[in-house]
Amino acid sequence: MLAFVKRFCFIWLAGGVAAAGLLPAHGQTVIARRHAQISDMLAQVSAQNIEKTVRKLESFYTRHSLSDTLSDERGIGAARRWIKSELEAYARAGGGRMRVEFDPFVAPEGRRIPKATPMKNVLAILPGSDADDDRVIIVSGHYDSRASDAMDASSFAPGAADDASGTAVTMELARVMAGRQFPLTIIFAAVAAEEQGLLGSAHLAERARREGWNLIAMITNDIVGNTHSSGTDIRNNRQMRVFSEGVPQKMLRDLMQADSLSTMRRAARSLSRYLATTGENDSPSRQFARYIKEVGERYVDQFRVELIYRRDRFLRGGDHTPFNRLGFRAVRLTEMNEFYPRQHQNVRNEEGTAYGDVADAVDYGFVARVARVNLATLANLALAPSVPENTGIVISRLTNDTTLRWNKPAHGQVHGYYVLIRETNAPTWQKKIFVSGVTEVTIPYSKDNFLFAVQAVGPEGHESLPVVPQVVR
Repeated sequence: MLAFVKRFCFIWLAGGVAAAGLLPAHGQTVIARRHAQISDMLAQVSAQNIEKTVRKLESFYTRHSLSDTLSDERGIGAARRWIKSELEAYARAGGGRMRVEFDPFVAPEGRRIPKATPMKNVLAILPGSDADDDRVIIVSGHYDSRASDAMDASSFAPGAADDASGTAVTMELARVMAGRQFPLTIIFAAVAAEEQGLLGSAHLAERARREGWNLIAMITNDIVGNTHSSGTDIRNNRQMRVFSEGVPQKMLRDLMQADSLSTMRRAARSLSRYLATTGENDSPSRQFARYIKEVGERYVDQFRVELIYRRDRFLRGGDHTPFNRLGFRAVRLTEMNEFYPRQHQNVRNEEGTAYGDVADAVDYGFVARVARVNLATLANLALAPSVPENTGIVISRLTNDTTLRWNKPAHGQVHGYYVLIRETNAPTWQKKIFVSGVTEVTIPYSKDNFLFAVQAVGPEGHESLPVVPQVVR
């Protein structure tokens, strides 16, 4: 065992170095280096192209999940066929590696489905260049829309911000990334029936579980087009939110749905061990949210990614939730300020107030910045090694230092590792210590006073997701 790290470097917050041995008082560590490959892709993101996509989706009049499927000009059928044709054009322009397909399912009769109804997600799958790397990332937006009445399948329902904006982000990422190669697989998904109960994403999440996908991360972009807050009149196009669950929803559901005393006890023990070692603020989804903030702010200037420590907003839901329910790492990206007269409203004007989710009200420069945050995150993660395996924190004796150990990642080349440190009441990681040539370190920070994680770092500096260590006795 190493007594102390012999080879390391500290990466500090911009703006000065804290007192020796202490962490920065506020904020998070941001690594200044930007990689040319990622910066080049970000430069290709086009606000004009995003606007064109949103306006085209608006032109279908309604994309309600129960609307016309036969017309070539109106309804959800025309919309999904157009999305598929656009993605196929992106695939051809990118050299033909990306494949595009419908992902069909039958939505069962339910509260917002009057009878069993065939529906389709649209998937653009960019296969990994490494045949031995089975990792998968999903990025999505939902292409269906609705008016005031969730069952109204015929009224004008442009759904520009909700969620043509998220669909346009997903399609723009596919356009820019289609000609690039990444070791792992990226799936760009336009999902259906979000407004009818997250049905398209629930189908896709269940497919990932059933087929055993090594799904390492999922992002949904839902309502990412508006920058004006109703009620408070806040106007801000330089912030977005990331919602992430705390204690994993799957663990709570396993406990609540236990069908026997023994099953309940196992679920309770699992939850107890999780809370004792990982805590309530370090779930895989929350670590992914922190990763999005760090990488997104690294590449997108004058833009803040705000971490919201909730699964989603009150009274609302998003397409990440079905993935969380099955134990996958998934988050929701959405605008910072919402204008409720333009959400789930029939298009009209009443007493000088405009209602309805129309394309003219979308801030396309803002949507492009959200797209760049997505792209930087996806590319950095896709080019990084997989996470360190069997990461542990040794608690075999009483000490005022901390020993961490791990195994090499299963995929990708490794240049070294970052040991991440933060105080227990800090929202983001405050310090990174780089180590190389070792898979065990002892650092002079008390395991009782700080929280830790470990990241693998590739030869070009791309970082894996952080892994919170489990107890090793």
